[in-house]
Amino acid sequence: MSGAAQRSPATQVSDAARQWGPALWVAVIAVAIWQLVAWGFDMPSALLPRPAEVWRAAAENRMELLKALYATGLAAAAGLLAAIGLGSLISVAFSQSRRVRLAFFPYVIFLQTVPIVAIAPLLIIWSGYQFRTVVIVTVIVCLFPIVNSVTAGLMAIDRQWSDLFSLYGAGRAKKLTRLQIPAAVPYLVLGAKTSSGLAVIGAIVAEFFVGNGTDYDGLGTLMTHWQGFVKTDALIAAVFTSTLLGLFLFGLVHGISRTLLRRWMDAA
Repeated sequence: MSGAAQRSPATQVSDAARQWGPALWVAVIAVAIWQLVAWGFDMPSALLPRPAEVWRAAAENRMELLKALYATGLAAAAGLLAAIGLGSLISVAFSQSRRVRLAFFPYVIFLQTVPIVAIAPLLIIWSGYQFRTVVIVTVIVCLFPIVNSVTAGLMAIDRQWSDLFSLYGAGRAKKLTRLQIPAAVPYLVLGAKTSSGLAVIGAIVAEFFVGNGTDYDGLGTLMTHWQGFVKTDALIAAVFTSTLLGLFLFGLVHGISRTLLRRWMDAA
């Protein structure tokens, strides 16, 4: 019987408390400081609402928040998956040809350096006020960490293993599928974790623009709407909701890496 199976429920609860306790204490202290600042300086609700007011606004607008959470979450997840697939294919091409890498890698960096708020209006002109535009923006935001990480993983092969494959006459395709890709899985997970938070950012930024022309209801659309009506309490509730979405996507990627991809992660 493994050590994990022998642990009692009380021990597991104690371990979880030690793991998550510091983060919870930081959250409690932050909320207490927030409450003290709002109360001590007598801040108007339009400027800095109390935590209780934000909670009440979240409860009153829960249906709108849930609907927007679904729309933004769907766009962020679709964009992240598309970025993982597209970025992995680009990385394979980069790892197999130095000329291709030198020719196209600067343009991947270009996608990372150009402010997304500068190209989002152009994408709306070309793609329209559509859900696909939000996904395209998300892919652009998420692509660089995937390409950078996976390319590094595909090329970070021990020379001895590479020479061994060559000694036994393994071709480029077999070396890629049997050696490079399995070794690059931890790098892919690292890039996906980085992009999981960026996916939410990209989706919300795109919704700032897309929501102006349609009845698309995402978190970015709600934020823009509530900002216009100076509903600061509801706006902060939407910000916290987007944060929870980013944490969920990060946890989902981490969970997949520890279950479905555990073989390669443990080997790394």
